[in-house]
Amino acid sequence: MKYIRQLFIILFISFAGELLKSFLPFPVPASIYGLVIMFLCLETGLLKLEAVKETAKYLVEIMPLLFIPAGAGLLNAWGVLRPVLLQIAVIVVVSTIVVMVVSGRVTQFVICRKKGKAK
Repeated sequence: MKYIRQLFIILFISFAGELLKSFLPFPVPASIYGLVIMFLCLETGLLKLEAVKETAKYLVEIMPLLFIPAGAGLLNAWGVLRPVLLQIAVIVVVSTIVVMVVSGRVTQFVICRKKGKAK
């Protein structure tokens, strides 16, 4: 029952993100709105981590499995992708490097900030 309640909380927050997407005129995916809502709820203490921890951990563990249908869809679109494969490969490599660098810098900033608060 605990897992069903946790899944319901996660789905409710995702639905709230879908609602925000339909009301706000910004080109932001609903999943991003949901992540921001979840982050704000956890940071403000409105939602305790224990209220979603086990189900969220399970969803993260099975996440690679959720990419299988998307990969199969790419195989169906091979004819369309083939002419632009080099451009897509460059974009994937560059964006991956940018995400890694930005994530590392943000992590370093947060760690330094926490160390500063601890002193």
